[in-house]
Amino acid sequence: MLDKSSILITGGTGSFGRKFVDLTLKKFNPRRLIIFSRDEMKQWEMQKLYKNDTRTRFFIGDIRDKSRIHRALNRVDYVVHAAATKIVPTAEYNPFECIKTNINGAMNLIDACIDQKIKKVVALSTDKASSPINLYGASKLASDKLFVASNSSYSSKNQTLFSIVRYGNVMGSRGSIIPFFLSLKNSKSLPITDPRMTRFMISLDQAVKLVWHSFKDMRGGEIYVKKIPSMKVVDIASTIAPNVKQEIIGIRPGEKIHEQMIGLEDSYFTYDYPSYYKILPHINDWSEDINRIKKGKKVKKDFTYASDKNLDWMTKSELKLWIKKNKKIIEKI
Repeated sequence: MLDKSSILITGGTGSFGRKFVDLTLKKFNPRRLIIFSRDEMKQWEMQKLYKNDTRTRFFIGDIRDKSRIHRALNRVDYVVHAAATKIVPTAEYNPFECIKTNINGAMNLIDACIDQKIKKVVALSTDKASSPINLYGASKLASDKLFVASNSSYSSKNQTLFSIVRYGNVMGSRGSIIPFFLSLKNSKSLPITDPRMTRFMISLDQAVKLVWHSFKDMRGGEIYVKKIPSMKVVDIASTIAPNVKQEIIGIRPGEKIHEQMIGLEDSYFTYDYPSYYKILPHINDWSEDINRIKKGKKVKKDFTYASDKNLDWMTKSELKLWIKKNKKIIEKI
């Protein structure tokens, strides 16, 4: 489907964006792949990597600027929305800026995509959007609602389909826990917010493949949740720095002890598939639509998908092997 198409990714110079561009250019042969982001230095550095690939285009712009998005989307078929303000404490102390990007930016992108008659849009979400307790999670929940509801906006004139992928801690991504602990492995201590804390673990490759699948499977309004393992934060720390003392510093503002990707309220609209779950829209009876359900099996009504109650756990040896295989990539972050 992505072969010979024109694709744009917002936040394209971030960790996910770089991996999406790399894997998509290798697996498919798009006519154009547009990397849209606001950091000129990251654009400059990334552009050098693809100087001989005529399929890539680089657009400096901000999703807060609707007119720039509209121009960048000219003759585009598919959009991946990865741009966001993501750091939890940063959002807590800079709430207006978080809302301008995560909510207003989503509205700008949705309007521009509809105006430019984009075929399909996949927006990236987060486990923090499920029963959010921090502004980042709340803003992404609002963003998710906007993308879901926009499938029925503008009546029959709207031909653009919007769906969402949701996942947890991306292993090795910029600002995530693994590179953070690796940077402190020779220090006197590692800061641990709470010894009970658990997190979902997903690789960038898995995240990209979930987006590819969403483009192929979507009918509009679905939230795709990848089945991934959990791990205790203290085990991540002891794997990376086994001889370094762990210092309990307390939970940061807006932080959860355990992450959740599917809440109890969503269980009524959630379906189970071999490698992922799909939350169907509550509106317009879409949760009963056989074209969206396909071969899925409805989960139990008391079902939740949380990092502490997960049936799949990553071992220390598995994490150690993953870090060894991806050492060079992590060091570049």
